[in-house]
Amino acid sequence: MNRYMNIIIRQETRNDYKITETVVEKAFKNEKHSDHSEQFLVAKLRKGDVFIPELSIVAEVDKKIVGHAMFTKLCIKNRDENYPTLALAPVSVLPGFQNQGIGSKMILYGLNRSKEMGFKSVIVLGHEKYYPRFGFKPASEWGIKAPYDVPDEAFMAVELEKEALDNVAGTVIYGKEFSE
Repeated sequence: MNRYMNIIIRQETRNDYKITETVVEKAFKNEKHSDHSEQFLVAKLRKGDVFIPELSIVAEVDKKIVGHAMFTKLCIKNRDENYPTLALAPVSVLPGFQNQGIGSKMILYGLNRSKEMGFKSVIVLGHEKYYPRFGFKPASEWGIKAPYDVPDEAFMAVELEKEALDNVAGTVIYGKEFSE
């Protein structure tokens, strides 16, 4: 990471929406495992019941937004109960700023903020070599399944509170925004 780069991580504001959607679009432009509609997902999530403004996060360098990460509400459902949790998706950094620790700073900020707000766990579908550095493990270790077919090692969870996912087996139910 460029040690002279001043990175500010903060909550996204309404004035940032168009800029962050452009950041998200550019971040996923060359991603081969993408349908290139992540910016539309972000816009839909902001309008839905799952949106948590405090957990929509931007990274700024020299007063320019270069990254965005979003944590939204979801639940883990088994026959008898629904367990609240969060989804981390998407995490976006402009191509010229990738691999400089900006995504990591946003994720760590978001995980800490989520814990402060009383959330107990987070689910992510992502690169199995990247997310374990933040404590994510295959969700299957807790008996938690994705609602669709995904590689086991890419569907992960992290506990924000010790033993938060003990006895929480079930299937993750994403908000309708993820499938519209």
